[in-house]
Amino acid sequence: MKTSWRNASLVASAAAVLVLTTACGQEGGTSSVGSQNVGATAAAGGYGGVGSGIGTGTSPSASSTVGGGQGNLGVQSASAGKLEVSANAELGDVLTDSAGLSLYRFDEDTAEPPKSNCNGDCATAWPPVPANDASAGAGIDKALLGEVTRADGSKQLTIGGWPAYRYAKDTKAGDLTGQGVGGKWYALAPTGKKASVASLPGLSTRNDPNLGEIVVDKNGMTVYRFAKDKAWPEPVSNCLGACLEKWPVVAPVSANDTKDVQKKGLMSFTRSDGVKQQTVNCSPIYTFAADKQPGDTNGQGVGGTWYAVRPNGEMVGVSDK
Repeated sequence: MKTSWRNASLVASAAAVLVLTTACGQEGGTSSVGSQNVGATAAAGGYGGVGSGIGTGTSPSASSTVGGGQGNLGVQSASAGKLEVSANAELGDVLTDSAGLSLYRFDEDTAEPPKSNCNGDCATAWPPVPANDASAGAGIDKALLGEVTRADGSKQLTIGGWPAYRYAKDTKAGDLTGQGVGGKWYALAPTGKKASVASLPGLSTRNDPNLGEIVVDKNGMTVYRFAKDKAWPEPVSNCLGACLEKWPVVAPVSANDTKDVQKKGLMSFTRSDGVKQQTVNCSPIYTFAADKQPGDTNGQGVGGTWYAVRPNGEMVGVSDK
């Protein structure tokens, strides 16, 4: 009798714990509620000259002159192949070809109906991306890919209706020297819109060169966990009062407004001060006031208690050890 009673008690206790962890681990979350970097001034032709751009762009060689030298046109005129999505700290998701070269759109074009207004010298500086053999890679809706017939009869790739171009001054994968040139040329997002951190989901990930894959918020800012918080059996934040001035909470995010972040335990909760806060795998998450721009990770390891977050909710540098 005593053994049976003890076994029953253990089963009941285990069931209670399971209920609590399942409640925290349910998929879901509460529905929650860009500026462009302008490069060089447009050249006389109005289509833009060599831009300073952003990212990893390098200075063009002397032989790479717009409208004159061939620059990188041998590569630029190649087929796009399988399109890819490249994460950029300043612009969010940027569309590239299979070689990693950035794709751009032109403000003087139209998407409805698709029409290219970049011809002649303009097309030398901004080679149109051929429509043949272009296909959608991971994270790209193939329904957004199309084509438009140019003035010379060739077929140009369109994304969401917008004609796609490369830039002759981008010499290697990841270059974005065409971003903002003449106030008319902008990197393409996978949706066909202008690439901008404003187009990022509420929560997503990026590959940091030092920390690896980490979670970022809708503005591209690094997300952190506080080692003194609790996740089980329910989320508890121990960052209160003045702490919140340095570590603002991440507001609730809909589960549908996330990308590459673990869905289990993705939920919001009401803090002791009445504020609603988002969690990743049930752990409360924050940003850091000393991070001034996307890509900053100044909060990593602060006080031995604050750490960037992996897509599964683990703390970078703690659970990695």
